Amino acid sequence: MLREDPLLTSYPTRLRSMAVYVIIAISLVMYLFPRFLDEAKKLDRDQIVENIETVDIPQTEQFKIPEPPSRPSIPIASDEEFDDEDITLDEMDFDDFDDWATPPPPPSDDGPKVKFIPYDKAPEPIGGYGSLKRNVVYPDIAMEAGIEGTVIIQAFINDKGVVTDWVIMKGIPNTGLDEAAIEAIKKTRWKPALQRDRKVGVWISIPINFSLKAN
Repeated sequence: MLREDPLLTSYPTRLRSMAVYVIIAISLVMYLFPRFLDEAKKLDRDQIVENIETVDIPQTEQFKIPEPPSRPSIPIASDEEFDDEDITLDEMDFDDFDDWATPPPPPSDDGPKVKFIPYDKAPEPIGGYGSLKRNVVYPDIAMEAGIEGTVIIQAFINDKGVVTDWVIMKGIPNTGLDEAAIEAIKKTRWKPALQRDRKVGVWISIPINFSLKAN
């Protein structure tokens, strides 16, 4: 008879024992590993919570925008500002116009374009000074306000009798009288000044009287 090998005889028993050990070992690993995993996660969470710092966010300050300044009130002209009895301007007659024909002395540096040009005969309106007076249109705003007075224009009348330039020597601004005086002088045709027998352009002073009594 053949001799039995003791290893073969005990092999099934050893194999079953090893299988039991392996099953027990796997069971322990499966039991213990989740606990270790939970402890690791818990440690990580605690560490993260400890590292978080509390930061105080300051409250945003609200700035109040200043209101825009109020518009200045517009002055309204009163009907009582101008009283016919308070205006005491001297009236001027066109008959005395020759007294104004001679130009003033040469002006200072403030009016360099007005130059004295000698002449023997002063310019005259064609048709007389009555034609100049007829060209004067009294502004409505001055008439309603009762404004009177005299505007003196220094005008240049060229050798063809046309007014080509002018300077207001004495005016009444913001009433329309200055503009009305200039328009009347420009509309009027003039006889040019004479220097001996030659026509020349000269500067002369022309007064324009505005009177409500004449209207």
